[in-house]
Amino acid sequence: MNPEPINLNQTQSIQSNHIENLKVISVNKFIFLSFISFGLYQIWWIFKAWRFFLIKDKLNIMPAVRAVFSIFFLYSLFNRIKNYAKEQGYINDFSSGWMYLAYLITTLLVYLPEPYWLISLCDIIFLIPAFKALNYAQKQIVTTIEQEKFNTSQIILIIIGCIMWLLIFIGFVISFLYK
Repeated sequence: MNPEPINLNQTQSIQSNHIENLKVISVNKFIFLSFISFGLYQIWWIFKAWRFFLIKDKLNIMPAVRAVFSIFFLYSLFNRIKNYAKEQGYINDFSSGWMYLAYLITTLLVYLPEPYWLISLCDIIFLIPAFKALNYAQKQIVTTIEQEKFNTSQIILIIIGCIMWLLIFIGFVISFLYK
């Protein structure tokens, strides 16, 4: 007795069952959370992207390690996102190599003297094309939800980030006044 063949809709249903309750956020929220957290949210996004591919492609990887050491794995993540997005019908394109190189250089600007190190926060610009592509591709999965409001973790991150930005601002003002 032969098993019944699986059609495309059943395949999509099976695939979405492995990646249930996938939540995506808007580009504006991504930029805001990255900026307010001094780039820490970017590491979280990279972790979530690798975790998505771990589940989807049944990879033998550790997403947390790839996120923490993203400088070594970001190029391959960009390529994986670009290929997956194209498979899902995404028409925009970006250069993984140029995005990676620009991200790397901008990130290294953190070693500039005060206050010029803040330029390094612009590294988010070079994650946006991959972020948009992954969002598009993930929205093709039936169970994907666009997160309308900030969740509790994000609100805590925003509060901590605001405190840190306030302390940095106070530090700049004090150093300016006493020079």
